[in-house]
Amino acid sequence: MLGKGLRVGLIGCGAIGSVVAGELSAGAVDGVALSGVLDPVVEHSLSVANISELIRSSDVVVEAAGHQALRQYGEKVRESGTDLLVVSIGALSDQALEADLRQASGGRLYLCTGAIGGFDILRAAMLLGQLDEVRITSTKPAKVLKRSWMDKSLLDALDEADDNAASVVVFEGTARQASAKFPESANVTATLSLATLGFDEVKVTLIGDPAATGVRHLVTATGAAGSYELSFANVASSANPRTSAVTAYSVLRALGDIRRPSVGFL
Repeated sequence: MLGKGLRVGLIGCGAIGSVVAGELSAGAVDGVALSGVLDPVVEHSLSVANISELIRSSDVVVEAAGHQALRQYGEKVRESGTDLLVVSIGALSDQALEADLRQASGGRLYLCTGAIGGFDILRAAMLLGQLDEVRITSTKPAKVLKRSWMDKSLLDALDEADDNAASVVVFEGTARQASAKFPESANVTATLSLATLGFDEVKVTLIGDPAATGVRHLVTATGAAGSYELSFANVASSANPRTSAVTAYSVLRALGDIRRPSVGFL
């Protein structure tokens, strides 16, 4: 891609996609240009009518529209020969979808690391010896974790407006279970799972904090290589407090790396 610009098609122009679109249009990533936007609701000057039109105008398509969009379009993008950058990694907790996307031939498959990092050291540790345990504890503003399936006492606790109220543990289980129950909050957990022990081995705790204004993630791992503790405190997106503001910029960083594959940290 060094000899020409990278044309980027975008599926979804919501909280993440709108930032990506705006930054690319402003020239934020050298040699990378927005070529089209596919969103059934949001109008954009580069809006296209369908996925085929988006593919024709793009070297890489960014999926930033949620799990259903990845199911609907992901395999088709890859099989067209166009590269695919996945933001909604939580969708890959569906084993059939993950297999279909990985096995599709043609374009390359990229997974955006999103709101946390440290995957390089954890993957290196796994080469020395299998990790014994990987756990992630995520703390978010209490109200954004409310779900219709919760019982009334838990919903009432998450609705508490007093900043002095206690934090509430809303979920403990595996990454696969967390991805099913909290699909909008699953991407970080899913990325960690794919980089380490898998969806059925990574342990997840989700905490609702009435006083939280951002999103906090604590990753711990132990194994033959040592013990690791990685902490991230991200500002929440103003458009969607369920996600971190930095996620859109992780997409931009990934596009820059795709554009300049010979430049980067290894």
